Amino acid sequence: MKTLQKVAIPVSLGILGLFILSSCSVGIPKGATAVKNFNSNKYLGKWYEIARFDYKFEKNMDNVTATYSLNPDETIKVQNRGYNYVKNEWKESVGEARFVNDKSEARLKVSFFKPIWAGYNVIDIDENYQYALVVGNSTKYIWILSRTTQIPESYKQRFIEKARKLGYNTDNLIWVKHDKQ
Repeated sequence: MKTLQKVAIPVSLGILGLFILSSCSVGIPKGATAVKNFNSNKYLGKWYEIARFDYKFEKNMDNVTATYSLNPDETIKVQNRGYNYVKNEWKESVGEARFVNDKSEARLKVSFFKPIWAGYNVIDIDENYQYALVVGNSTKYIWILSRTTQIPESYKQRFIEKARKLGYNTDNLIWVKHDKQ
């Protein structure tokens, strides 16, 4: 009996671990295409979150920013910051992003809790890298980003239309306030 336990428990834990890791997807939603000829150096820096879907990691958050910088090992440091208006406190989370394929394709995987990775796909960006549409691995995750706290109506409509065509319910977007420093 003890021999069975010595084998069954580690094997069961290993299978469970593989199941958990395989559930972490770094894919891209059906029909979406990541930006090609992506310039990761131009993408680095501070971005303001203009809109997103509501999900637990950003629940009750406004004044959300994401700052991307290059790590010495060529991965990207991801520093997310936001103000929880219910708890009246700033929150910060630091993670890491890596390219899924080549650096010229805007498909990345991001982790704030290794070894769990999630998809981060830039599917639309203006030529000057001022406004971006980013999606996760499914139609549950979407972000509209800007280098400033506002986005021109033309880019807002462009991104919303693109998201709708991919199956996103854009009526559920939360428009983020930026009223604190």
